[in-house]
Amino acid sequence: MSSEPVQSAGQQCLINCVVYGGDGRRLRDIGLEEIGAALKEPGQFVWVGVYEPDEAILDKLQAQFGLHELAVEDAHRAHQRTKIEVYGDSLFIVVHTAQMAKSKIEFGETHLFLGRNYLVSIRHGASLSYASARRACETAPSLLSLGPSYALYTVLDFIVDHYVPIVDAFQTRLHELEHLILGGEFRQRTIVHLYELKKELVRMQLTMTPLQDIMSQLVHLYPGLVRDEVRPYFRDVGDHATRINETAATMREMLTAAMDVNLALVGIAQNDVFKRIAGWGLLLTAPMMIASWYGMNFHDMPELSAAHGYPIAVGITVSICVVLYILLKRAKWL
Repeated sequence: MSSEPVQSAGQQCLINCVVYGGDGRRLRDIGLEEIGAALKEPGQFVWVGVYEPDEAILDKLQAQFGLHELAVEDAHRAHQRTKIEVYGDSLFIVVHTAQMAKSKIEFGETHLFLGRNYLVSIRHGASLSYASARRACETAPSLLSLGPSYALYTVLDFIVDHYVPIVDAFQTRLHELEHLILGGEFRQRTIVHLYELKKELVRMQLTMTPLQDIMSQLVHLYPGLVRDEVRPYFRDVGDHATRINETAATMREMLTAAMDVNLALVGIAQNDVFKRIAGWGLLLTAPMMIASWYGMNFHDMPELSAAHGYPIAVGITVSICVVLYILLKRAKWL
């Protein structure tokens, strides 16, 4: 697949601009200036892929495809919510991409312009190339002959499928954290990991929930832009998005339960410590009481003159301590 590197403010954006025939076969690569002429050819459609374009590239795309200025402005800012908007006879779709990096999710954005005879994808941030999705389409020209709506399905399916390994990785991390929690040893870092994982799941749900609505609209609406033959494919992507969203919601509930269990175990451990401290304190109370009683040294205390007073006091003290130790041990306070 050919590409045209374009330098902009020290950055390079990669452009793939290809014309496909009515039979779904790849015809040729073209430059941005040739898009307008290619769109006029009946039965053909153009698929353009851009990564982090500058204003000059976006201006050319706007001029060639007749894109709405508000949609182009959104595509340039790259901090949009997941949404679908209609501009005349074209659709503007914003979806969030994700990939794992150092046990955390890095999110990016993809902005898609769908017309009757074109598809434009603009990637920003953490996003894998759609070259593999394009190659998959080109290996099935009979499906690509359905037009740009099938190309749109391929891109959206590619994006949603890359959430699956992230969900699997999160499930593995959740199981590891559960083992640490049930191990009985309190670690503050475990709570931090639980919170971070829950935060990532919330972000994932904020991405997946509106994507379900987008898929529903593509299944039921826009007859001039979405071929009826492609609608079942969008429904399949919607099912995948729903499953991912439900899995994320379930893991959030499990994380909340894990945090509650961790706090409960910490409370139990603290109670055990306090019980042991109280038990030893009670055990030491007997000798302290006897020692303080005879430490008063009053002359009229008859025990002070007893011949065997000292060993008797020691024996009584030891006996009381032994009885208290047995009782506290049975009560599991020691």
